[in-house]
Amino acid sequence: MVIRPLAIAIAAGLATGMAFAQTGNPILANSRTLLQADKTDEKPEITPEVRGDIFMARKQYREAIEAFHLGSPKDPVLWNKTGIAYHQMLQLDSALKSYQKAVSLKKDYLEAINNIGTVYYAHKNYRRAITYYRRALKISPGTDRSAAIYNNLGTALFSRKQYKDAADAFQTALSLDPDVFEHNSAYGVMLEERSVAERAKYHYYVAKLYAKNGRNQLALQYLRKALEEGLKEKKQLATDPEFASLRDTKEFKDLLALEPRVL
Repeated sequence: MVIRPLAIAIAAGLATGMAFAQTGNPILANSRTLLQADKTDEKPEITPEVRGDIFMARKQYREAIEAFHLGSPKDPVLWNKTGIAYHQMLQLDSALKSYQKAVSLKKDYLEAINNIGTVYYAHKNYRRAITYYRRALKISPGTDRSAAIYNNLGTALFSRKQYKDAADAFQTALSLDPDVFEHNSAYGVMLEERSVAERAKYHYYVAKLYAKNGRNQLALQYLRKALEEGLKEKKQLATDPEFASLRDTKEFKDLLALEPRVL
C-alpha cells in the first residue's frame, strides 16, 4: 500500500479545475513516515516527505519539490507527490514525468496511473486519459478509492460527448462514494477532475443522478446551477423520468418558473 495523503487539505483553485478527495486533517497525522524518533528524549526529525507536505500546505510548490527530492529516489510516493507539486504549477510535462517514474517503481500504483490520466485530460487528449483511468480501475475496481477514478472516467467520457457512458461511470462513482461530487477541493495523492466545457449539461446530469438516488435537495441545487449556466435542455425537465418525484413539489415548480440570469 502506498497511500500517504498530504498532511493537510489544501484549498484548490487551478484553472484546470482539479481536486483531490481526501479524508483527515491533522498536519502530521496522515503521512507515511511522519517523524523518525527513537525512544530517547531526542528531538524527532522531520522527514523529507513531511517537510514537503508542509510546503504543499503553504502552496510553496517549488520548495515542496526540493524537499521530496531529499527523500529516497526509489520511493514511488515521493515521485507521485512531486508530480502533484508540478501539476499545481501547471508544469504538466514535468508532472507527467514524475508520475511515470512513480509507476515505473510500482507498476500497480493506482493513484499515479490516475494522475497520468489527469495530465492527458488537461491536454484535452480525452481518449488517452480514458485509457489510463480504465487501467487504474482494473487495479481496484470496486472500492471507495476507485470512486474518484470513476468520476474522472465519467468526466473524460462526458468531454467526448459519450453522455450515456459518462452517466454510467458517474452512477458507479456515486454508488461507491455518495459524496463523490461534494468533496472539498484539496490536494493529496490522487487528483480528481472538475473541469468540463459544458458546465450546464454536466450539472444537469449530476442533478439527474441525485434525483434518481432520492437526494432531492442536492438534485435541486445542481439543477439551479445548470439553469443559471444556460441549460439548453430545460424543456426536458418536464418529462425526464429522474425528476418524476420532484415534479409536483413547490421547489421544483418555483425553480422552473424562474428566469435565472445566465452566469
